[in-house]
Amino acid sequence: MRIQQDTHSSPAHRSLAWHVCVLFFFATFGSPSWAQIAPYFGAMGGIAVLSADAGSRTTSAGLNLSSYAPASGGALDLFAGVNTRNYFTLQMDYIRNSNDLRLNSASSNSATFYQEDRKSSQQEVMFNAMIYFRRTDSRIRPYLGTAAGVVHLSSRAGRLVASGGAPVLPPAQFSSTSPAFRAHVGIDLRLMRRLDFRYSFSDTIGSNAISKQLSPPGPRGLENFQNLFGFVVRFHR
Repeated sequence: MRIQQDTHSSPAHRSLAWHVCVLFFFATFGSPSWAQIAPYFGAMGGIAVLSADAGSRTTSAGLNLSSYAPASGGALDLFAGVNTRNYFTLQMDYIRNSNDLRLNSASSNSATFYQEDRKSSQQEVMFNAMIYFRRTDSRIRPYLGTAAGVVHLSSRAGRLVASGGAPVLPPAQFSSTSPAFRAHVGIDLRLMRRLDFRYSFSDTIGSNAISKQLSPPGPRGLENFQNLFGFVVRFHR
């Protein structure tokens, strides 16, 4: 006689599987490392440097060239986050920086050129995931982080340094809002039980609204490099 095997699990097997899932849940999310979530906030200031760009276009009558050169500017980073594990942190940042720009353009075809100084500012809202290389109770904690968010760039004309012929100047004001990616590294140094000193170096990469205003436009994206120093206040350990 051929006996057919029941492929469905018995009530006892289902009960055992359920108890295993419950135990796994409490072992993972009910552990002290998860329960002791530590929120914090802080602020950092420092220097922001934008990447430069240039464009070129050949024509039957000559060559058109353009470029912009940024100057270093100030930056402010306000942030708040939570340590969800000994080595893992989630953080939100609001970052603002301002930089001076000098735009240049020349055309051998139309015998025109201009050189213009401008003001530029960027505002970023970033969601960060950070991995620490030492536990939360360590005095020295280096970290690596990545972030995604939105960047708003605005620029306004300053003074026209020089011009010749009848060049087409960029708009007096222009702005753009676009997604961006941020990579950063840093270190937290324990000063007191609830106070850390933090250093961070970051690079934010996004679209380049400045290059789009050049004539001819530049091909590169915009990178925003920031060296920041500040403090972290933690609610508990």
